[in-house]
Amino acid sequence: MQHGIRRIVLDVLKLRDPPLPELAMHLSSMPNIEGVNISLVEIDQNTESVKIAIEGNDINIKQIQELMKDHGAVIHSIDEVAVGKKIVTI
Repeated sequence: MQHGIRRIVLDVLKLRDPPLPELAMHLSSMPNIEGVNISLVEIDQNTESVKIAIEGNDINIKQIQELMKDHGAVIHSIDEVAVGKKIVTI
């Protein structure tokens, strides 16, 4: 039996709008998403660099990329991925 993505950590560059709480709410309302954590890494006049951790069952990366694009954000890198029956920490 295959298991989908359970946790993913993204390095993201986003416009200052929408604010972090609003982006987190949009992400958490997606199918199969159980939790979202966004941490601000760096801020400048127009953009914010953030780390976004998303947990759930069978997370759809393409849907996340589309939502990010629709909200003025670009995924720079995927920094962590967890798949399987449970999440394993390093």
